[in-house]
Amino acid sequence: MCNCIVIHEDIVAKVKEKMPKDELLYDLAELFKVFGDSTRIKILYALFEEEMCVCDIAALLGMTQSAISHQLRILKTSGLVKYRKEGKVVYYSLDDDHVKNIFAQGLIHINHK
Repeated sequence: MCNCIVIHEDIVAKVKEKMPKDELLYDLAELFKVFGDSTRIKILYALFEEEMCVCDIAALLGMTQSAISHQLRILKTSGLVKYRKEGKVVYYSLDDDHVKNIFAQGLIHINHK
């Protein structure tokens, strides 16, 4: 329980009016959970730099192709990465500039400390 004497009803009303629906905030929380895994962060960083295939990502991170594919599936489902096929090879990249901006802002924030 808050021990404050004054409740700033105007501020509370203003923020309450702008507060997104719970479902949207839930989806946002789920998106940020995806960023909570260091392997996925490494994959996102790699794709931030360059479009890559599973084999290249696996070699870069010293992991199996199966492990990378599993993480890419999660990133795809979350709308963070996309893919394109060139013959039998599948190339992955960040989905759009929004993902690049989220990642870049995260790096800026961490480096700012």
